Amino acid sequence: MKHTVERVVLANGAEGLLIDIPDASVMTLEFNFRAGEYLVEPAKWETPHIMEHVLLGANTKYPKARMFQAEFEKNGAYNNASTGVYDITYEAECADFEWERILALMLHAISAPLFLQEEFDAELGNVREELNGRANNHFRHLSLAMRKYCGYQAMTDRERIKLLHNNQKLDIEQHYKKTHTTSNMRFVIAGSIHGHKATIIRQIERIQLPKGRGRIALPDEQPARQPKALYLRNPSVKNAYFIVDTFHLERLAESEWDAGQLLNIMLTETLYSRILGAARERGLVYSMSSGFNQLSSNVSWWFGAQVMPANAKSLFQIMIDELSKVQQGDVVESDIEAAKQYMLGRYQRAGQTVAGTAAGYTNRYFFEDIVDDYYALPERIKAVTKKRIITTTELMFKDNMWNMGILGSAGRPFVDDLYGQLSILWPKVSE
Repeated sequence: MKHTVERVVLANGAEGLLIDIPDASVMTLEFNFRAGEYLVEPAKWETPHIMEHVLLGANTKYPKARMFQAEFEKNGAYNNASTGVYDITYEAECADFEWERILALMLHAISAPLFLQEEFDAELGNVREELNGRANNHFRHLSLAMRKYCGYQAMTDRERIKLLHNNQKLDIEQHYKKTHTTSNMRFVIAGSIHGHKATIIRQIERIQLPKGRGRIALPDEQPARQPKALYLRNPSVKNAYFIVDTFHLERLAESEWDAGQLLNIMLTETLYSRILGAARERGLVYSMSSGFNQLSSNVSWWFGAQVMPANAKSLFQIMIDELSKVQQGDVVESDIEAAKQYMLGRYQRAGQTVAGTAAGYTNRYFFEDIVDDYYALPERIKAVTKKRIITTTELMFKDNMWNMGILGSAGRPFVDDLYGQLSILWPKVSE
């Protein structure tokens, strides 16, 4: 959608993006606080998550959560919240005709929660149900365990369930006071902003929160190389879920990041991609994923899938062959051009809605205060070269920092065999 972006810094220390989309029929609101699990001791890991559940409940104007939600949703508006390792985000979407009312309700909910004991007790049960449901997602379980294994702050859902009893209402109240300040808040508001900017700013500047001491810093996390692969044994799982993660110990430049995104498309993101396409032709695996994660001081590149143990060695050999080709400079120009066309089309599709347009900005802005130039992306895609793809691949393997994890029931010898097979991709380090 055609739009313009303005970055604003408010008198109370809050900062945000106003994305003006002329004639939009809806408005989306997102408010982000650095308030995630990294800010609490491990025994209290669930404190931010429970707080997020309770916060959009009873407040000083609506003494019961159901009363607040009934008022909020009466014209079809939507709200939700999410908690991660680093932050908490509160979001809403509403019809354009009621944006001012919904903005006021969201700001009041964020600034004046009651944290009732009965709602705390109820949400403790709801969080338990949520975590139990997620614990059955094998790939999620492996992903979280791998994050922890690689040296980053994380807990699996099963570990989190065991920690729930450590949390009291006082914990969420203290965490709220520590993190919910205006200078620790970032926001993104997208919709028909023209003519409404002054009202939006005035409402946010009037939010009843202390100013605080600025944006809370992200943790300085460094990956760790483990001596062997992680093996999570689950006798009920007959296939093997795997994740391979390789790290570069510095952040990628923007041009390197673009090359990495294009490389992912070439390798795993389509049914004609180099790894997934070849594996599908041989009936080895149904689907596969890969992705780059830009972290505060380094970057990871991961591959993951579920595969029958009998097919695993053949799938891994395809991965080795295709990644080795890129390392050696054997990249076909026609594959690059096909990936560029796919990436350009995906870019066009992503911005068809107000929420989709906002999502093009929120991740980088909330994580690192960077405002992407959305309209520059097509030129960035076109600028990716074969040489940049090769050098980016070299960066991701040169530090010899990598780990592998498998969840299933195939046994430790099976896991060790695949680990040894894959190790050829990284440079040997002399003793």
